Amino acid sequence: MTLYGWGAGVAGDFTPFTGAPTLSFDKSLSEVLKDLDGAFFLTALARRGDLVLLGDLTYTTSSRAGVVPPGIPASGEVTIRSLTFAAGKRFDMDRGSVDVLGGLRAWSLDGEVVSPVLSVSPGANFVDPIIAVRGAMPLADRWSLLGYFDLGGFGAGSDLTWQVAVTANYQINANLHLSLGYRHLYLDYSDGGTVFEG
Repeated sequence: MTLYGWGAGVAGDFTPFTGAPTLSFDKSLSEVLKDLDGAFFLTALARRGDLVLLGDLTYTTSSRAGVVPPGIPASGEVTIRSLTFAAGKRFDMDRGSVDVLGGLRAWSLDGEVVSPVLSVSPGANFVDPIIAVRGAMPLADRWSLLGYFDLGGFGAGSDLTWQVAVTANYQINANLHLSLGYRHLYLDYSDGGTVFEG
């Protein structure tokens, strides 16, 4: 089980309803931390023989105040939650292992825009099927490399979701590892005029 933090950048487009202006955002790590109200991340892996179970929880909420055309003050908040469960089979290799998995990712998207002339609170809850592959390879004594990729959506909940993660891991002792890596989680969702891509 891993409780983790990520230095995050965010980029994408959000349209709250049909006819509303599209909000485009492209924020670096420093900008994300400036607007971040809260975040929580947790992942867990369990294995018995060649059966593998994987779970992942993400939660972020951000807010920002500013001005929208034609000079109207406004504030907004976006909360994104995702919960992934997957199960599959482990294949042991000469060096390391490969897990092939299938599962579901549940999403909850909540937005709020408040101004003197308009207040809207669009939101969406949906579930995506996903397929995934996860590989682990030892590099040297106490060092290992872990890679993960999943693909889903397929029009069932979102149009498309995918995720890629790569970490280098150092084994401190039998029960504790230290990891450093890169992760990218993508979502393309549209329904009833609400569009989120990023």
